[in-house]
Parts: sequence; C-alpha cells; structure tokens
Amino acid sequence: MEYKKITVEQRGHVLLMGLNRPDKMNAFDLDMFYELAAAYGELHHNAELRCGVLFAHGKHFTSGLELDKWAEAFTKGGIDIPGSSIDPLGTNEDKRCKKPVVMAVTGRCYTIGFELLLATDIRVAGDDARIALLEVKRGIYPVGGGTVRLFEEIGWGNAMRYLLTGDEINAAEAYRLGLVQEVVEPGQALERAVQLATDISKRAPLGVMAALNSARISRVEGAKAALERLLPDLLPLIKSEDAMEGVLSFMERREANFKGK
Repeated sequence: MEYKKITVEQRGHVLLMGLNRPDKMNAFDLDMFYELAAAYGELHHNAELRCGVLFAHGKHFTSGLELDKWAEAFTKGGIDIPGSSIDPLGTNEDKRCKKPVVMAVTGRCYTIGFELLLATDIRVAGDDARIALLEVKRGIYPVGGGTVRLFEEIGWGNAMRYLLTGDEINAAEAYRLGLVQEVVEPGQALERAVQLATDISKRAPLGVMAALNSARISRVEGAKAALERLLPDLLPLIKSEDAMEGVLSFMERREANFKGK
C-alpha cells in the first residue's frame, strides 16, 4: 500500500498511524479513509505488531469529513472496505482490529475524529483539544458509531447534551467525562500515547488481545455472554509459550519476554 495522506511508522512492536493533511486541517476525503483502513489492516494482520497509535500531524487532529467528497458515497449507502483492510471506526463488530489502539488528540477533533476516538481503547489529549460531533449543524447526524458509543462512555444525558447540540467539549471536560484518560501539555500527547502503547506491547500479546476481546463481547453482547466465554477462551492461553514465560519470569523475578506464541 502506498500511503500519501497518512504516515505509517513501526517502532518496535508499535505501529504509528498519522493523519497527514495538515494544510487541510487533516480533513478526511475518501482516499485518506481508505489509507487509514489499510493501516489498521496492517496492524490487525502483522504478527510483529502488538499495539497501534493514532495521531495527526499539525495543530489539529481533524476538522472532520470533506462532506462534498463523501456525499455521493453516503447517497449510495456507504463505502466498501477492501478485504485486507479494517474499518477504523469499528462499525462491523465481526471485523474489528483485534489489537488495541491508543489515540493522541490535539486541537480540533471534529465529526469523524470524535468517532475514531470512540472506537479506540485509550486516549491522551493535549489541553488544547476541542472535540465535537458537529453533524446536526450540517443537516445530518453521526453515522460512524457516535450515536451508539457516546452514551455508553459518558451516560445518556451527557451524550445527548453534546450529540444534539453539536457543542464542543474541551480537554478538561473530556477528562471529567471519561472520554480521555490523560490530559497533557500541547505537543506531548503523541509522546505519552507512544509510551502507553509501548507498555502494552511489552505485555503478553495473546493475553492483551483476549482481554480486549472479552471486554468487547461484554459491551456488545452483554455480561452474560462475556462471562460464559471466560474459561473457554483462557484454555488456549494456559497452553501457550507466553503463559510459561509469565510463570518463569515471576519465579525468577525478572521482566517477561513475550513472543506472542
């Protein structure tokens, strides 16, 4: 895949995915979305990669969709994600990226940016962040998962407060509501996101993916479904080389060196 509107960089077991149209405030056209989906596909399929970091070049994460570029796609019922790619919005629960993604939020993070945030697992925001679902101000409504996930994150009333007005949420309020897990100085969000992703990448990859999958099952299918899967999904892990390494590292009082096997 040739990337022109995002950057892709591997650091150890971490894949950095950067929106790269700073002159357009990282506004999403279709090509940018397809490239990001391809990068998520690489994260999903590449056994060497264990965690992703989503960020943006420039001052702003994204000003949102270039609606004139997306209008035809919406009229036709949406877009098709190529086979090896993964929808970064995660709207198909049967085909989500199986590895965690940490997001660094900077400046304006509108519409699709907010919905990408809701589809990631850990979020770090610069204190200059301004997050909003503006769709109701444009005559449409969020169709990338915002109407489904926002109230799960911050409660019904809080979600409706911002979903139905299109008002901005600043970094401090986003932290209070639980939308972001840390707020840092401007320019430090990416560094902190990479630190968190690197920490995750040092943990047992099979265990990390199993924990993430279990939590997603609970969120989508309910606690009963997730509880029923706990022991059956644990059995393959117990037999893994990483489980043996975990025990040995504990006994030898050293940091584990996991292989994802």
